[in-house]
Amino acid sequence: MLRRTMAEFDIKGGLQNVWKRIDEVLLHRSQDIKTARPVLVAVSKTKPADAVIEAYQAGQRDFGENYVQELEEKSRHPDIVAQCPDIRWHFIGHMQSNKINKVLAVPNLYMIQTVDSQKLATKLDAAWSKVQPPKDEPLKVLIQINTSGEDVKSGIEPKEAPALFEFIKSNLKHLKLMGIMTIGAYGFDYSNGPNPDFVSLMQVHRSICEGNSLAPESVLVSMGMSNDYDRAIEMGSTVVRVGTSIFGYRAAKA
Repeated sequence: MLRRTMAEFDIKGGLQNVWKRIDEVLLHRSQDIKTARPVLVAVSKTKPADAVIEAYQAGQRDFGENYVQELEEKSRHPDIVAQCPDIRWHFIGHMQSNKINKVLAVPNLYMIQTVDSQKLATKLDAAWSKVQPPKDEPLKVLIQINTSGEDVKSGIEPKEAPALFEFIKSNLKHLKLMGIMTIGAYGFDYSNGPNPDFVSLMQVHRSICEGNSLAPESVLVSMGMSNDYDRAIEMGSTVVRVGTSIFGYRAAKA
C-alpha cells in the first residue's frame, strides 16, 4: 500500500473548499437545470490508506478508484475496514471483462461508472447474480460515453447511448442503471465557450429522459473533475469526481 512521500496536504481543508464551491455554484445555477444536487466522489487513486481515512473522518463517504488492484487493496485495508464502515466505493476506471469478479467482490462496492457496451453490461449482470453471499440489491451502474471521440478514451458513442440505456433497463434485472458519465478531453479552454463534452452529455441526458419519460433529476450525470467540476455543475452534473483539489497532486503511475 502506498504511503505519503510528499509534504502533508490539508485534506479536510481541501474537502471543505470543494463543498463550499459546490454550494456557491448551486446558488447561481440556472433554474432551468432540473437535476439533483451533486454527489462528490473523492478520487483517491495512488493515495495511501491514511489519506482515505482522513477524508472519511472529515465527512466524505464516496470514493473513486481507477485501478482494480488499488480498489482491492484499499477496500480490504484493515485500517479502512475498521475506521470507515460506511465508505462507498465507485469504480471509475476502464472495466475489463476478466476483472469483473475481482471488482464485484470488493467490500462496500457502491457503483461502477464505466459500463460501455451491451456485452459488458450483460456480463456484469450475470456475475452480480452469482456473487456470494447473494446481494439483495442490484448493482448500481452508469453508462460511460465517449463524448470527445478520442481513441484513447473508453465509452460508447453518444448517439448509441440511448439504445444501451434502454437495453439495460429492459433486460438486466441485476443492474440498477443510475445514469451516464463522461471523462471528456483534458485542458479545455473555457474562453472558447461551454465545454463541448458537457454539452454532448447533457444532450444525451435529455434524450434519455424524454425517450423513457423520466424526470431529469432521476438520471445521474457524472462529469467534471478537479479543474472543471464547477463548470460541470453549472451545466447539470450530479456526480463530480475530484482528486487533486482534495488530496493534492499525485505522482504519475509507473
